[in-house]
Amino acid sequence: MKTIAATIISAFLLTLIMGIILIPLLKRLKFGQNVRDDGPKTHLLKAGTPTMGGLLFIFPIIIVTLFFASGDLSFTLVALLSTLGFGLIGFVDDYINIVKKRSLGLKAYQKLIGQTLIAAAIAYYAYTSPHIGSSIVIPILGKEWDLGVLYIPATIFVIVGIVNSVNLTDGLDGLATGVTLIVATTFTIILSFAILALENRAGQFLLENYSNLLIFSAALTGACLGFLRYNSHPAKIFMGDTGSLALGGAVAALTVLLRMPLWLPLIGGVYMAEALSVIIQVLSFKLRGKRVFKMSPLHHHFELSGLPETKVVSMFMIATAVLCLFALMNI
Repeated sequence: MKTIAATIISAFLLTLIMGIILIPLLKRLKFGQNVRDDGPKTHLLKAGTPTMGGLLFIFPIIIVTLFFASGDLSFTLVALLSTLGFGLIGFVDDYINIVKKRSLGLKAYQKLIGQTLIAAAIAYYAYTSPHIGSSIVIPILGKEWDLGVLYIPATIFVIVGIVNSVNLTDGLDGLATGVTLIVATTFTIILSFAILALENRAGQFLLENYSNLLIFSAALTGACLGFLRYNSHPAKIFMGDTGSLALGGAVAALTVLLRMPLWLPLIGGVYMAEALSVIIQVLSFKLRGKRVFKMSPLHHHFELSGLPETKVVSMFMIATAVLCLFALMNI
């Protein structure tokens, strides 16, 4: 437990230090956010706020995890590479956004190809691993469901879905950061339970890998906590796609490595609600010519309904906490 606390604190402090160094640098380089003119008008005031904030926490997650981890690092390296790989796609997207002054960055198909390739690599690793395989855990029942040959395409879909759902959640100051902070904390608790269970029976590979994955999850928790210092309203920096895709990659890796994709409606309920709101909005407009929400993703609907930005963020964080607590009750 001391190691976990030390990991969280170390990632927290290192992220704070990165903020002190990088925020002024990003301002000098004029790496400011280009705000969409079709969004809430209050967001126009945020134009010019430094972006690419994911750089503040990606490196602390990697450094702290590798410093505290020991033994077999197989699962942990997958999680780190997932975080870094998706973060790199986001970095390229942000770079194009800033250099070309386009708020949309990479084209959708370009991002999708990159995301699918990384997701396929993770899915293949999990499928061929004798410690993961093609089975996933069914919530509440505690039983396993063997997907067989459908595992790889299903897992690719889940990973890409999670990553883009986290990206869609990143639309208000502190929203994606705060929600992911709670999600990461939940995974940290789940891994602690899993390790206690493994200590009572043989399984050195899983014991070492879950222990190191616990370090990764704790580092993710501390990094989100540190970044929230700069990203809470009014944000001094935005995480950009660099950060949101990296966080999505981290959450996706934890979900797959722990065989918990069916737990997403609980642990990642807010992410899913944000993504579903966009899907419903698009389908409704194409099929009926009418919109269901005032604006999607969902957080913008509440914002345009008159709720202050900070109120929406707190509502979504509370919802995440309640859903995660319910998930923990059924582990």
